Amino acid sequence: MTFVTGPEVPDVVDRIQAEWAKAYPDLDMRPIGILGRIQHIATAGNHRLDRHLEPHGVSRSEYDVLGALARSPRPLRASEVVSTTMLSGASITKITENLARRGLLVRRKSERDGRVVLLEPTDAGRELVDAELPRRLADDEAALAGLSPHERESLAALLRKVSVAVHV
Repeated sequence: MTFVTGPEVPDVVDRIQAEWAKAYPDLDMRPIGILGRIQHIATAGNHRLDRHLEPHGVSRSEYDVLGALARSPRPLRASEVVSTTMLSGASITKITENLARRGLLVRRKSERDGRVVLLEPTDAGRELVDAELPRRLADDEAALAGLSPHERESLAALLRKVSVAVHV
């Protein structure tokens, strides 16, 4: 994967921002330069992830659920998966039923409270996450390769502020 870096290299967001500024010259289009790039980076990363997950027969949302379960030291309730994946409760139910049918996670009743369903990955589900996570991190590392450690820390801190401001 090749990434061109540097402020002298225009990107698609520069073009879009200029088009908006020309069409609406009285409006400040600077937010597009920031949030447009965040959206562009997220879209590109999601597209790459989708391509890599396709051979596994798993969607990005399914992978997000498996990832939440794989990184937890204990089985999780569906509501806990909702809070860590940003998926809706209804979609978690559908996704976990589908993953259970395919042998990638187990749904079982809590011993303490039979009304509570606990979720945990099967060995096959964990193997899928174990196989995909290093490749995903390598893609992310390649995208950030042009940034110094200080730039990475600064960018993370600034994006954290934006993330907190838009938290839903």
